[in-house]
Amino acid sequence: MKNTGIWLDKDKAFIVTIENGTEEFIEITSNIENYQPHGGSGTRQKGGPQDVVQDRKYLERENHQFKNYFKNIIEEINTTDALVIFGPAETYQRLSKELHENYNALGTKIKGVKKADSMTENQVKAWVRDFFKSK
Repeated sequence: MKNTGIWLDKDKAFIVTIENGTEEFIEITSNIENYQPHGGSGTRQKGGPQDVVQDRKYLERENHQFKNYFKNIIEEINTTDALVIFGPAETYQRLSKELHENYNALGTKIKGVKKADSMTENQVKAWVRDFFKSK
């Protein structure tokens, strides 16, 4: 049985695969840009001229970058038998939603979607081992 655990945030994903007692560890970087809007008043006067910030185009670009990030992760896990997804913030939930909506075969293999803090590589490996031992 091939068990896989994915810890991910917006910057990177740690994928731990355990098969027949052997562990494999892969790190995937996201290449998602950090968007910092630059806009607002060009003067210190209250009610001065305002720059218009087009959030929509930045959010659309970020969505495409997330799709590519998730596609890279899915290429690594497509042969797994059981899957657990965990991480901080909301990226792990976005991946779970993506798998259920667009990759149903993998979506049905999800055994857990958990919130977890930032972790080192060894902590991720131990967390995945403990999760599948308890199942």
